[in-house]
Amino acid sequence: DTLRYFVKLSGQVKQRTKLEVEGHEAWTYKQPWGACAFIFPWNFPILLIGWGISPALAAGNTVVIKPAEDTSLSAIYLAELAKEIGVPDGVINVVTGRGATAGAALSNNPKIKRMSFTGSPEVGRMVGEACGRNLVPVKLELGGKGAAVVFNDVDVQATAEALVGAITFHSGQVCCDATRWLVQSDIYDEFVGYCVERLKQIRVGHPLDPDSQMGPVVNPKQRQRVLGYLEKGKADGAECVLEGGPAQVDGFTGNYVKPALLAGSLDNVAAREEIFGPVAYLARFKDEAEAIEMANSTDYGLANSVWTQDPIRAARMAESMVAGNSWINAHNVFPQGVPYGGVNKSGL
Repeated sequence: DTLRYFVKLSGQVKQRTKLEVEGHEAWTYKQPWGACAFIFPWNFPILLIGWGISPALAAGNTVVIKPAEDTSLSAIYLAELAKEIGVPDGVINVVTGRGATAGAALSNNPKIKRMSFTGSPEVGRMVGEACGRNLVPVKLELGGKGAAVVFNDVDVQATAEALVGAITFHSGQVCCDATRWLVQSDIYDEFVGYCVERLKQIRVGHPLDPDSQMGPVVNPKQRQRVLGYLEKGKADGAECVLEGGPAQVDGFTGNYVKPALLAGSLDNVAAREEIFGPVAYLARFKDEAEAIEMANSTDYGLANSVWTQDPIRAARMAESMVAGNSWINAHNVFPQGVPYGGVNKSGL
């Protein structure tokens, strides 16, 4: 769908757009930039490549892809498929290696005309600094600590089900996920009860098992990161609503973890920092003003959602939350043609 969408837009390249300028005839003219570089993470190795290179190719550019070390074969396979269908050599290029070597070389290459990086804020700063030295425009898609604001007029069970689905999708390894659940006080206990009940039913298992509802995290380092944040959050004063921890899957070894729920002050380390796993942090709010303040009490600004039956309040809340994207009664929805990106620590 992504490829087809941008194929339709490709006809807009090398077209003149007339400008209404009094006393003069003027126009803009769109043309390709040249070589565009992309550094991708491991969590969506095909989808993110499609989102990134499709508009660049449709606009007539060539691309250089640097995939994550954990998922390099996906990018290589995609490039081989492109060659099989007749894409000329040199149009889609793949450079594998570690970020400190291959990624750094790409970021510092003055022949690159545009750079796109998806990953952590820490590495994003380094990529941005490297591109800045060569005056190469850069697009950064970084981390998130999204809020789901749940008002007391919702269908509590349905909303709990939706957010449980969001936090367990892809084992919580989604930068735009709702990881802070802000719930109006008078439905808080009921909402939490449904969430705990549903999360306990989630079957952690092998990804190819049709009965599995949540697979492993990507590698041992990520597993330890998730487990470490659970311990740090509890040590920092968070209430452990649902324990989480390591998960055992019969017949398999792997980086499996159970979904977990923490609750308490939003100053807690587990409420402030991106965990990138199936962990949600709960907090109560009294009214709309407090909900906005709590949702915006983060250095990130990627994606939030508001859950309410009041369309006026929904729109008002969505426009008041500091984020590149705000969804209403949904989370993680990506229709073609809708801009996506973050603000503040989530990118530029």
